[in-house]
Order: sequence, then structure tokens, then C-alpha cells
Amino acid sequence: LSQRLSTEYKGDPFALYRSLRLINPSPYMAYFNFGDWQIIGSSPEVMVKATASPEEKIQATLRPIAGTRRRGQTPQEDEALAQELLEDPKEIAEHIMLVDLGRNDLGRVCKSGTVRVDQLMLIERYSHVMHIVSNVVGELDASKTAWDLLKACFPAGTVSGAPKIRAMEIIQELEPERRGPYSGVYGWYDFEGQLNSAIAIRTMVVRPCGSGKHTVSVQAGAGLVADSDPEKEYQETLNKARGLLEAIRCLDFEQ
Repeated sequence: LSQRLSTEYKGDPFALYRSLRLINPSPYMAYFNFGDWQIIGSSPEVMVKATASPEEKIQATLRPIAGTRRRGQTPQEDEALAQELLEDPKEIAEHIMLVDLGRNDLGRVCKSGTVRVDQLMLIERYSHVMHIVSNVVGELDASKTAWDLLKACFPAGTVSGAPKIRAMEIIQELEPERRGPYSGVYGWYDFEGQLNSAIAIRTMVVRPCGSGKHTVSVQAGAGLVADSDPEKEYQETLNKARGLLEAIRCLDFEQ
């Protein structure tokens, strides 16, 4: 489940992107200008990748992120939090469930016997949070394209839950607003049939609200399982949003 946080902003939307790039650098930075509204992204998580090899094969890749802790204030605290994360039964159960879901999604479009987990439960660190990540790969079936791969895996299990259809029904019942761009996908596709796409998380949506001002919306969520602690899950959403909110605050302070 996710929650949306909104605030007013007076400046140039592109300045928000530049601020976010400094404060919360991520593998999938993005700025989309649709005229009167913008999407600004700093996603850490790949949706799917389709990469061509010299043998004219296409490797499909998923990289599920599930399991989060805030960053420590010292190297020692940071390492202790990482170890705590890797030893948390709830976080491990959630992560393994989503790795299995990713394997199942790739299995729908990859050659039989080629889907495997080549990295399991590593720690990736970002400016304000750390995550458990794994890497799932497979060889795309010759009859399938990168678009088939995207359709088979979208939406990502890390933002929908499992089983996907029932989880999305529950999200629709409980979340007060439609998600919009949040938890969607952005990326690129080339003429060789390659695809690189990101899940639209750690993302701002900027819309005009009159008098030269903008409403900036930030949405963040957490995965819920049977033994989740509501207070900890709520705090996780705030930790995930912190880098984006700090990028806005820095510009407001300068103005």
C-alpha cells in the first residue's frame, strides 16, 4: 500500500530535477515535460531489461527490490542496520516471495530452463535508504519481443504484491486515489529490440495550481505481509519519500 504527500512549490520544475539529482542520485533519473505538468523520477529499480547478445539472443532481466532500512549516521550504524535487515524474517519472506514472482513472470516469456537467480539478497545503498535486491535473468524466447516481456511482468510485484490480480483489487479498495504515474514504468526501447525500463517510484508529479505555483506530489509505499508492524511500514514510506521531500525543501529554502 502507498500514500501520497503533496506540497506547494514556487520555482522552475527543472530545478527540482537538478536538486533531486544531487540529493538522491539513482540509476534511473528522468525528467518528462508534458507542457503544463511534469514527471521527475529518481527510481532505483529496474522494471525489466531486454539486452541483445552477440549470439543474437535477448537476455531478460528483473531486479526485485524488497526490504528497506534507513541509512545509518555512521559507517558502523549503517553496517549494523544492513545486517539487521538481512536477518529480519519478515523482510526475507517478503523478498523471497517477490523473487519467486519475478521468476514466474520471466518464465512466461523465456525459454524453458533458462530462468535463474544469479544474485540473491544483496544490499544496495542509496542516499536515505538501503534495500535488499536480487537479480533474476532468463533468455527471451525467440517468438517473443521486449514488449511481450514488459507485458508479462507489468505491474512489478514489488509495487503490486502477490498474487497480483487480488493484490491490485485490494489496493483499489484501500487507497483513496488512483496512483497515476506512480508505480508505472518509464524507459527506452531501441531498433535492435532492446529495452531498459524503470518502475516509477521515488517520483514527483508536478502540476500548476495558479499564481505561478505548482503542486508537487510524492508517493511512497511499503509491502505488507501477515506479520507486518503498521508503525514500521508507515515509517518506511516516509524514509522512501525523504530524499524527494528534501530536494523540494532545499529549493524552497533558497527562494
